[in-house]
This record gives sequence, structure tokens and C-alpha cells, in this order.
Amino acid sequence: MNIAIIPARGGSKRIPRKNIKSFCGKPIIAYSIEAAKNSHAIDRVFVSTDDHEIADVARAHGAEIPFIRDASLSDDSTGTTPVVRQALSTLVEQGLTVEACVCIYATAPFLSSEIIDRSIEKLLKEKAEFVFTANQFSYPIQRALLEGQRGEVSPFSKADIGKRSQDLAETFHDAGQLYTALSNTWLTPSARVFSKHSRMIKLPSHLVQDIDTIHDWKRAEVMFKVLQEMGEC
Repeated sequence: MNIAIIPARGGSKRIPRKNIKSFCGKPIIAYSIEAAKNSHAIDRVFVSTDDHEIADVARAHGAEIPFIRDASLSDDSTGTTPVVRQALSTLVEQGLTVEACVCIYATAPFLSSEIIDRSIEKLLKEKAEFVFTANQFSYPIQRALLEGQRGEVSPFSKADIGKRSQDLAETFHDAGQLYTALSNTWLTPSARVFSKHSRMIKLPSHLVQDIDTIHDWKRAEVMFKVLQEMGEC
């Protein structure tokens, strides 16, 4: 069995009630739940939350809430991996047999069921430890600039600042949408998402947007509406 786990804590500070805030007409977590439920590869969809209101919204959109997450795993300093590991461990203890587990962020409205399917296919075909979505940086990060305390400017990399863009290695960043791995990998404390054993699904920039601030939120809604008009979302 393949499952999706969507972490969704209730204590978001920069965007209050972020995980159930209305995004283009429905709670943003609903998009992640629907993408997982429409995936051909996912059998069951779970939400891990410490918040009863989030739990109710998630259930209304078809997710399962087999338990309420412990407060010790719901503060600002808790990473995603411990949350998924705890949820998966609990499900396994309850008798669930899991082959692959896809962690999907609650704020990933651009994620499609097709990408979820591709992540599991890539995981198994390439025998990767993790598969995640990524986006190429639009400008060479090797030519980044630093600003000192008095406003003075210096190159991040003196060796690369004068090089042509086409002579520098392509660089990518995590798209912040999904992380796919076998159950055993998630349950191994030493496993790392970003390593030589991981693989990326490279997405175009119009399908990637961090949603950490209100500005990000507004930009994401504009992008989403444009893609809807174009029939791509």
C-alpha cells in the first residue's frame, strides 16, 4: 500500500490559520488532499495535525485523521521528517502495511496527482532513497552579492563572479511540495532527503511558489488564477 501524509499544524504565525485559509475559493489544504486522492498510486490519504479545526476541514475533503498529533511535535522548531516518521510509525503500529509514503505539504496548490504518481514511479525505477520536486534557480547563485554592515558590496564567490552564466553549473532549490520515500527509509533516523541517493523532479517556475508570507500568498493566488484560465491548473 502507498499512502500520503500531509503535515498540518495549527500554530502558523506569519499567516494565521495558514493551512485552512481560503485559497481561490477553498481551504488551501484541500488542494493537497485532492491531488493525493486523485493519484493512481496513492491508496489512502492521512493528515497529521495537532488542531481539531484543521482535522475537521481535512475530513470534510476526504482525508483520514487517525490521531491528533502530540504537541511536542507541533512547535516552530520541529522539522517535517520527525512528524512524518511519527505518523508513519503510528500507522504501522496500528497494522497498516506501507510500501511507499509521500509527504505532501498542506500549502501546495500547484502540485498535481500526475507529479505524485511520477514521484513514486521514479523512486522505484531508480531505486532512490527520496524523490522530491525542485526548481532551477533563475539566476546563477555563484554570482550572488553580499552587503556589509556599512553597505559595502562583495561577491559571494570571487572565483565565479566574472564567469559567464553558461559556464556555471545549474543549481536547483527544493520546491517545497512533496517528498517520496519507501516506508523503511522514512523510519530510518539516519536517512536524509537531500543526498546523493535522492532524485529530483524538475518543475517549471510557474508551478513553484513558496507560501510563507502574505505577499507570497497573494502572488500564488494570481499565478493559480492565470493557470486556471489557461487550463493548466
